[in-house]
Amino acid sequence: MPSTHGELATLLKSWRAQLSPLDVGLPSGPQRRAVGLRREELAQLAGLSVDYVVRLEQGRARNPSDQVVASLARALQLGDEERDHLFRVAGLLPPGAGEVPRHIPPGVQRLVARLGESPIAVFTASWDLLAWSPLWGALIGEPDDVFGPERNLLRSTFGIAGSGVTRVGRPGQTGGIEHFEESLAADLRRVTGRYPDDASVRRLVDDLLAGSGRFRELWAVGCVAEHVSERKTVSHPLVGDLEVDCDVFTVAGSDLRIVAYTVASGTPEAEKLDFLRVSAVAATASAVGGGV
Repeated sequence: MPSTHGELATLLKSWRAQLSPLDVGLPSGPQRRAVGLRREELAQLAGLSVDYVVRLEQGRARNPSDQVVASLARALQLGDEERDHLFRVAGLLPPGAGEVPRHIPPGVQRLVARLGESPIAVFTASWDLLAWSPLWGALIGEPDDVFGPERNLLRSTFGIAGSGVTRVGRPGQTGGIEHFEESLAADLRRVTGRYPDDASVRRLVDDLLAGSGRFRELWAVGCVAEHVSERKTVSHPLVGDLEVDCDVFTVAGSDLRIVAYTVASGTPEAEKLDFLRVSAVAATASAVGGGV
């Protein structure tokens, strides 16, 4: 499918100009000359270099990959039709109906941005991490440290995410790690039934079967179930152990998982979260002030 570089450049600039910083969790102060996002802010949200965003908006970058276009669509908070159009003008086929959805609807992105004072994250049906609030990062750790380069919960849980996984916060399940592993394996089997043609899901299962004896044992049992909410204890190097309620919400129509950690007000856990919240706000302000 041939790309239309002029339309791609025009759309990126137009959509960036229309997106409020408040909807992505960034401050909107009097020093801003433009209403929408800056190029460096879009680059940060999409995980791209500023130079590459500039070249895309000038029509000088050709043939962006599927991953780049998907990241831009999420960062720009596009609806499904806008996302599909962005893929087409980039010369790519939009994601098929049989693939695990990775696009976060605008409403879910605004929810994460406006609930930024809570530890909240968004995962795909197959548990790839897509988005997270600053406090989630402060509590659990940087995604690559927690989940490895592929940012997948099952890969890190069953020990095939790579030796670099360190985890700042270590969530421990009240039912024990064995129960957690059983629940994730049963949930993944349910996902394979919903998305039998998704190559990434097949690769995930193959990698887990090849790399984890524990997963092979659980997979052979054949249990099918949805992973649900539970209490966890998160061990953090700065504030110690926090017992939190972990609630998992599924987004209708996309199978995205919203994972939220909450604690009761007036408890020692709430005080510890407040301390981490101040740290997260300071880190975010420093990043924005540094123009990254």
